[in-house]
Amino acid sequence: MTWITDLPGTLPVFPLPGALLLPRSRLPLHIFEPRYLAMVDDCLKTDTRLIGMVQPNPRPEADGALHLIGCAGRVTQFSETEDGRYMITLAGISRFRITQEIEGFSPYRRCEVSWDGFEQDRKGPEQDKAFDRAAFLSLLDRYFTAHELSADWDTLQEADDELLLNSLSMLLDLSPEDKQALLEAPSLATRRETLITLIEYDLRGGEEDLMQ
Repeated sequence: MTWITDLPGTLPVFPLPGALLLPRSRLPLHIFEPRYLAMVDDCLKTDTRLIGMVQPNPRPEADGALHLIGCAGRVTQFSETEDGRYMITLAGISRFRITQEIEGFSPYRRCEVSWDGFEQDRKGPEQDKAFDRAAFLSLLDRYFTAHELSADWDTLQEADDELLLNSLSMLLDLSPEDKQALLEAPSLATRRETLITLIEYDLRGGEEDLMQ
């Protein structure tokens, strides 16, 4: 993983519903809209090559607003197709908080950001000492069976705690708001607790809504 010590005060942001990037994780992206092609072009000219992944705020009254917390990723892989599309991979560096959107003539959105409060993201992998892997994998097996999904169980069993929990947070078919909750979890343990809650709720078929 590439570590960046001099984080910029502004970032280009990519509002993509349901696309979750977490620190020390990797997110492949297919870029084809002209404004985001321009964003990648400009990003590759910078020293840090950072792009901020954020979730649009879905509330009707938000009117194009973004969630305040996102995650910055460094472009670590880049290729161009014959018809001009880009295939890139972002390596998650750190979460950030949007302090202000920058008005201007850029075709893509840019924001002033703060990195305060996310120092752990820029350290080594987190540990989750209370993680009951056997119970979690049993729950995950039920989820995969219910959704008729297959998995490489040997890989899941061998992955370290952070890689396992973060990869599932990014890959499972969850709503954008659920993804945002996983992003904002203050620690790996709370992300694990949130993920378990979401999986259990899914397995219950949303019966809580029916009881309200």
